[in-house]
Parts: sequence; C-alpha cells; structure tokens
Amino acid sequence: MLVGLLTPGRSAAALDEAVHELHSLCRDGAQDWDVMKECWLVAELTRLAPGSPVAACLWAATALRNLCRDRAERRDSAGECGAVAALVGLLAPGGSAALQEQAAVALANLCTDHARNADSVRAAGGVAALVRLLAPGGPAAVHEVAARTLRRLCMDSAHNRDSVRAAGGVAALVGLLAPGRPAAVREQAAAALANLCAGSAANPDSIRECGESPR
Repeated sequence: MLVGLLTPGRSAAALDEAVHELHSLCRDGAQDWDVMKECWLVAELTRLAPGSPVAACLWAATALRNLCRDRAERRDSAGECGAVAALVGLLAPGGSAALQEQAAVALANLCTDHARNADSVRAAGGVAALVRLLAPGGPAAVHEVAARTLRRLCMDSAHNRDSVRAAGGVAALVGLLAPGRPAAVREQAAAALANLCAGSAANPDSIRECGESPR
C-alpha cells in the first residue's frame, strides 16, 4: 500500500512518489473517505515537518486543500490529525512561494465554517505567519491567498480579528489596496478589512490611521 511508503526512513524520492500518487487519488474528492482518512491524514499529514522534501509538501498541501474544500467532516478529521499546525509550518519565511500559496489555501478551506480550526490556526502562530506573507515585494498570488485566508479567519472570531491587528495585519492589508495592485489582491484585501471591522471599534480606527477605508 502507499501508506507503507510514508513511514520514516524512506528516501525523499519514494516519499515524493507516494505523496504524488495520494494527491491523484484525492484530487476529485470522490474516493471513499474512510480509506483516505487512514491512508492520508493519519499516515501523512502528521509527518509534514520542516525539512521534508518541498515537492512532497506541495502535493500534501494541495491534496488537503482539495479534500477539505466542501466537506465539513473532512475538516473535522484534518483538524484532529494535526493538519493545522503542519500547514502553518509550511508558511515559514524563506520557503517556496508555491508551497506557501497552497498551504494558505488549504488553511482557508480548513477554516471555512469551522471555528475550532480557525482558533487552532491562531494558536499555532498562523495569523502572524499569514500577515508576514503580505509583505511588499512578495508574489501577487501569495498576497491574494494570504488575504483571503485572513478574511476567513476573521469572519466570526473577535479573537482572530484582534490577533490580526496585533500582528500588523491592518497596515499590511491597507497596503494591498494601493493603485496598481492586481484587482484580485485588492478585492481580497478589502474583504479581509471589512471582516476585521465587524463588531470591532479598534480595527476601524486602525484603518483610518493608515489613511484608507475598506472599499
């Protein structure tokens, strides 16, 4: 079974091949979930760690993104298996932009209508990590997905809204509204700022101090 290739001590090439194949199995989300849970979440996601092959991590993040896109029970299982902390670890500074992008999208899917996973992202340091991805000079695709994930995190959580502000996220998001930025980036930044303002007196004040309003 593929799960046998995911055990510690296997070569990077064997791990890459196994994860690639698992991604193919998971891609359309139509496979039996009990098999996927055993073969994928338990056996692989808990082993995603700094130093793992970039290609294997990229496939893993992409597969998790697809698995959790529309299924609440899969988001439950992924969160219980430690997927949030593993994905936050992939957002580390200096990493592959493609890997950061897929990890951020997977986190957004994990947090959709799932307060516990959203809280877990904050507890794992994911809010600060996502705000760092908004830094000037980064790829537009990474800016867009990081802003989208922050938007999801702030949707129904006052704690996450406070954490984004404390991490410098207000100024970073306002910076993405500057003329010349891609429309998709501006749209996600504005939506994230709108969610930041929901039920918060401090965040609108912070936006005004930056000289902009969400629009």
